[in-house]
Amino acid sequence: MSHLDELQTRADQRIMHTYPPGKAAFVRGQGSVLFDGEGNAWLDLLCGLAVTSLGHAHPAVADAVAEQARTLVHTSNLYLTEPAVELAERLAEVIGWDDATVFLSQCGATANEAAIKLARKHGKAQHDGKVRVVALDGSFHGRTLATLEATGQPAKHVPFAPLAGFVDHVPHDDAVALRAAVTEETCAVLLEVIQGEGGVRPVPDDVLLAAREACDEHGALLLVDEVQTGIGRTGPMFAFQERPVVPDVVTVAKALANGLPIGACIARGEAAKALEPGDHATTFGGNPVTCRAALAVLDTIEREGLLATARTRSERLVAGLEELVATSPLATGVRGRGLLLGLELAAPVAGDVEAACRERFLLVNAVRPDVVRLAPPLTISRGEVDQALATLADALAAVAAATSPTTSEPS
Repeated sequence: MSHLDELQTRADQRIMHTYPPGKAAFVRGQGSVLFDGEGNAWLDLLCGLAVTSLGHAHPAVADAVAEQARTLVHTSNLYLTEPAVELAERLAEVIGWDDATVFLSQCGATANEAAIKLARKHGKAQHDGKVRVVALDGSFHGRTLATLEATGQPAKHVPFAPLAGFVDHVPHDDAVALRAAVTEETCAVLLEVIQGEGGVRPVPDDVLLAAREACDEHGALLLVDEVQTGIGRTGPMFAFQERPVVPDVVTVAKALANGLPIGACIARGEAAKALEPGDHATTFGGNPVTCRAALAVLDTIEREGLLATARTRSERLVAGLEELVATSPLATGVRGRGLLLGLELAAPVAGDVEAACRERFLLVNAVRPDVVRLAPPLTISRGEVDQALATLADALAAVAAATSPTTSEPS
């Protein structure tokens, strides 16, 4: 029995079946590579869903975690710790807001939950009915009940209906519909500037501008979910920084601590003062170990110039993907920014392409039936980019051959 099969058998007995059977089982990682129980090396172009942006087992993060774990692991938020305060200061610095305040949470969903509660508090200070949220179709904001409702994917709502009914969804590319949806009852517009789980789908500038203007007109807050796009994934530290709007609140998580569970809700202006003692709390938010890991991530990105490196790697990867579009009958386009990219396909065979890549020890994922997502680490080498492109080309050819119509010989 393989290590994967043995582990899956054990998992089936004791782990709730909220996930499909594992497609691989890993025992260690190094840089852009994961190793399974049989010793096979897998090139990782998924990064644990855009999380391990410094690669696996990065020494700066490992050393920071080990040192902090030997020093102080937990105190709760009844008390202050240096790592939590320092991380809040650094996040204010990298986002560029002099008046920023930060709520530290455990993940992206809890960061978005904090943002929604903050917006409702801000709205209710104007009038009691100002509690509605406008979000976009195709979005993903988490799986708590509030963030699930904000997620613009109705199929995910069905098992838990009825939901609270406070979110209005509009198409991701319709600025007129967004403006019409924002009323005096709206406390916030919540959106991603690039929809990650929605298929690596950028939200057009006119929609972003409409959201900003509608929020300003109606006294609502613009919340930007950077859980997947933040910390250098798309080029700048935050994706909104190269778009034409400035939000009131930004949430971040995934890559912030390179694999340790952390999230942050960052607010400016009036939003920075909305929450007061007792309004919101979390036992593990601001944990010294995860905060120290996050500080190591920010330090490493700055010290090693990884934003610039990632832009160079993105250019090479995009050029290679565009060559696949020109040469493969299955590949039709490339979308996304930086190192969050989607390869568009001519047919709903993304799952087949993902499987073919997996057979060749390359990790990507079918984020939509006709889109394959690539989210490599910021530290990926030129050689690894080229290796991934060659493997992906081979996988596309295999899927194209397997799915092309065959002509039988005349009898």
